[in-house]
Amino acid sequence: MVHYPIKRKAPAKAANHANLGMTLETDIEASNTYYRLHDIAVIHKKPTPVQVVNVSYPARNKAKITEAYYKTPSTTDFNGIYRNRYIDFDAKETNLKTAMPLKNIHVHQIEHLHAIHQHGGIAFLIIHFKRHGQYFLLPFPLLHQYWRLQHDKENGRKSIPYQVFLESAHPIKFGYQPRLDYLKVVDRIYFQQKEPEGS
Repeated sequence: MVHYPIKRKAPAKAANHANLGMTLETDIEASNTYYRLHDIAVIHKKPTPVQVVNVSYPARNKAKITEAYYKTPSTTDFNGIYRNRYIDFDAKETNLKTAMPLKNIHVHQIEHLHAIHQHGGIAFLIIHFKRHGQYFLLPFPLLHQYWRLQHDKENGRKSIPYQVFLESAHPIKFGYQPRLDYLKVVDRIYFQQKEPEGS
């Protein structure tokens, strides 16, 4: 007779917002699916253009891409239409507790979001502070303010402090459906719509 070791269950961990979603991107995609299914908005993840260089054919009916590269730098991750307005944004995560590094944002992304903002579109970042388990919507004007400050010799800094997010950005609640209801925040900022009490 063979005696197998008994597997003991690990003690249950306290619920943590950082563990509820798989990744920020999948949580946003799940939210976007919810918005589309409920006819709230049409927002998709942008496909990244790739140039295929080499393909291997290990079998007649199977092809495997062995070499490829990005054709052009991607602008932002998500875009679409909400309440007759064009919406365009990117998602960023940080493991730091005290700040969001500006090096995580590329120059071409700033230029792209600036153009969207200038033409009357809704442009922002969704930032996830993983160590705090918190999500924020950072409107482009505030992002642009700190982007320009990094080149200021006296006041320049290479990040946006966490305290700025607490004071001036907009928290996004993590829930079940949708997981990240960022459009509720968009309503408040861009459409001056007040949330019902108790929500």
